[in-house]
Amino acid sequence: MSNFKLVKFEDLVHRVKVGFVGSINDFYCDKENGIPLIRTTDLNDHGIDYSNLKYVTKAFHLKNKKSQVKKGDIIIARHGDNGKANVFKENFEAQVLNAVIIEPNQKLLTSNLIKIFFDSPFIKKQILGDVKGSVQGVINTAHIANILFPINDSINYEEVSSLISSLDSKIELNNSINAELEAMAKTLYDYWFVQFDFPNAKGKPYKSSGGKMIWNEELKREIPEEWVVKNLFVAMDVQYGFPFDTTKFTDDETQKPVIRIRDILENTISTYSTEEVNDKYKLFSKDLLIGMDGNFHLNFWDKDGAYLNQRSVRIRSRKNSETSNFQAYFQLTPYMRAREKNISRTTVGHLSDKDLKSLFLLQPIRTEHFKPKETFDSFLSKIISNRLENQKLSELRDWLLPMLMNGQVKVKDAEDMLAMAAEQKEEYLTKKK
Repeated sequence: MSNFKLVKFEDLVHRVKVGFVGSINDFYCDKENGIPLIRTTDLNDHGIDYSNLKYVTKAFHLKNKKSQVKKGDIIIARHGDNGKANVFKENFEAQVLNAVIIEPNQKLLTSNLIKIFFDSPFIKKQILGDVKGSVQGVINTAHIANILFPINDSINYEEVSSLISSLDSKIELNNSINAELEAMAKTLYDYWFVQFDFPNAKGKPYKSSGGKMIWNEELKREIPEEWVVKNLFVAMDVQYGFPFDTTKFTDDETQKPVIRIRDILENTISTYSTEEVNDKYKLFSKDLLIGMDGNFHLNFWDKDGAYLNQRSVRIRSRKNSETSNFQAYFQLTPYMRAREKNISRTTVGHLSDKDLKSLFLLQPIRTEHFKPKETFDSFLSKIISNRLENQKLSELRDWLLPMLMNGQVKVKDAEDMLAMAAEQKEEYLTKKK
């Protein structure tokens, strides 16, 4: 440990700067003539989302060199992203709006190692501590520049980076698999519940094979003759969250986990309660949750045993019903997105009991060739399984990183540990088959 020292982050990188701050409306242009603009909304838990980029003029890009980003630079959201680092890996030029940009000195700390550090509790604690103590509550260059990085001359950082990266790669692979699984489920949903070409009694596409359709007043469209439409509260088991007393919230993990709106998207637990609460508010794995304030986030909950807070709603498939949670998710999402768009000009959007009770769901008929709930549940089970594995991988990564950095665990020992875990998993999956 004699070679161990703490070094200010600004001494390990070329530059820490902030992207463009201010109104940018006058500089937007079309994709063909513009430069990509990366906003805070384009940064998510899986990295940088390039699917919905805005574009600014080339003149703006040339004028604002400070907010330019190049391959290998790090982007960190200034608001609400807990200091998560995103590596810009693309070859094209881009602009960054209202986020911190780090230009690494690759000889001292590679982009990948910086990202790994920023994902660790050691660094997050420093950033969040500084931000909570500031007036603005916003991450700025000083917060990043003054971070103390643990440096040990006896440790091979490339080996550490490679090992931690292998865990990150497994996490990214699971995320990619889940994205593909959801896309496959969405394709089936569209085929079965939008085009109504689900397998009929003979296994042929229902509508394309002449299946009879009838008009449904609630959905304002034709549906298969034998199908019915039911109110959301009849079709599904629906439960609003419990009005927890915030004065009884605690950080003690031995108490009841409380799920608030902020926890829905990331499947996180941010607080606990000492309050007595009825088990009807308890969540199970695969429950569909919707936040009723702000952006109406929809997501499936991962684990059993937490309790839902007020201003959120839980939707659960009923026994002996062919309406799955996944079907409800796909059918309700367009409504939520439309509601978000309609209230975008207000300060905060709200979903009411009246809003939810105005919603209806299709009730499919199970046949020998058509088992919608069973099919969608299979997709959802695989997605939840991958999510839970990612949580364990993230916990292992967060535990390993400081141990590797201070020399308590050797890279070779950690590699052996991971290889053994992989063998045990493979053996478990083989037995399960």
